Amino acid sequence: MKKKDKFSCDCEVIHEKVVKRVRAAMPKTQDFNELANLYKMFSANTRVKILWALSRNEMCVCDLTVLLGMTKSAVSHQLKLLRLSNLVKYERQGKIIFYSLADRHVKDIFEKGFEHIKE
Repeated sequence: MKKKDKFSCDCEVIHEKVVKRVRAAMPKTQDFNELANLYKMFSANTRVKILWALSRNEMCVCDLTVLLGMTKSAVSHQLKLLRLSNLVKYERQGKIIFYSLADRHVKDIFEKGFEHIKE
């Protein structure tokens, strides 16, 4: 006899009203893909450190290089990925480019993530 999984539904009932209601509210597949890609940006330790630093203050590549103990090219590569994902923005001031979080939503996502892991 097969052992039952305590997390498995043991019935064959379909709750049609629930399924229809959820299906009607379900975002498009493209929206799910974009959200999954957004969360991929949070999957690399280095990018998360960069986002944390930028949540505290705008910084240039050289600042981030010293803070993280990385090469300029490695930091620049990660910043490019974050920029293409609309998580960071930049502003040129003379010869220096300062990076910051793209908007308040990015900071909110980031703070909620830390809040969740500390529960």
